[in-house]
This record gives sequence, structure tokens and C-alpha cells, in this order.
Amino acid sequence: MRRHHRAARNGFTLIELTLAIMLGMAISGMSLALFNQQLAFLQIYKAQSFLTEEAPLISMHVSKLVGKAERFRLHASVADALAGSNPRSTASPVLVLNFRQPDGVVRAAILSFENRGSGPALYYYVVPLSGVLGAPQWYITKKPSDISFWVNQGILRMSLSGPNSELITYSGAMTQ
Repeated sequence: MRRHHRAARNGFTLIELTLAIMLGMAISGMSLALFNQQLAFLQIYKAQSFLTEEAPLISMHVSKLVGKAERFRLHASVADALAGSNPRSTASPVLVLNFRQPDGVVRAAILSFENRGSGPALYYYVVPLSGVLGAPQWYITKKPSDISFWVNQGILRMSLSGPNSELITYSGAMTQ
């Protein structure tokens, strides 16, 4: 009796190979789509990071400073602020805050939006009793493209333009 043996299969049929290639292409296509979606999400998140991370910190620092001040003045430059000349109520890049110390002495601090060589920033200066101003103690932020202070109906306002043309306005009044 003769037995018929089929030859052993050593490969895939054309249909199996086509299905495997199509499945691989579908998985790689979905992976690429998910990767592109993740990149788009990260770009949106990065564009909004100023509003979600930096702006609340700026608000906290400025509101605490202004809230503890006894009075304020606006000036066009740090030199005018130190000299106490040319105060104004229109949009200004420099804000002078006066604080009464526990011993009754009034001390001043300056918030100034200026470019000191490394790009524009909102700097904080403490004015020494001698009146000679040194380097700023620290900066509040370096991300905005423009900051201005002004008074509207007795309320101090700060307008801040972010790096992606965001416009934020903070308002605050002196506490009595």
C-alpha cells in the first residue's frame, strides 16, 4: 500500500503573508497617528503654559506686594522713581510701593519692567535708605513681552502681555 504524503510546508501562503503585512501596516499607522496626536497636544500645552503656570505666580507675588503697600506711585523710569519726579497716572513701566516698617520708618520698593541686557523682565528692587539703588533683588518673571501699570478710578491695574500675545489684566486696591 502506498501512502501519499504531502510535502511539508516551509512558508506562508500568499493570503497569510498579505494579512500579516496589512496587520503590521495598520498597527504602525495607528501608532504614528497616536504619536502625532501626542506631539500636537504637547505643542498646545506648551503654548498655554504661560497662562497655567507663570500667570498665577505673577498674580500671587504682585498682589501680595501691592496689598501690603501703604501707597504707590507710577513713573516712566527707575531714575524718575528714585528722584520722586514726574509721577503719573497713565500707563507706566515702573511702580513704586511704600511700606511702613514696624518702627514707623517708610521703606520703598520698585517693580520695574525693563531690559537689563538679558531680555525684558519684571524686576523687584528694594530702595535702600541711602537712596542709591543697586542691582535688583530678584525678578518676578522674564516671560512677558510687555507690562504696564496704570490707575483707573483709584484702582491700580497691571496689564501683562504674554509670549503668545496673551493679555492679562490684574486689578487691586490698597487695603486700609
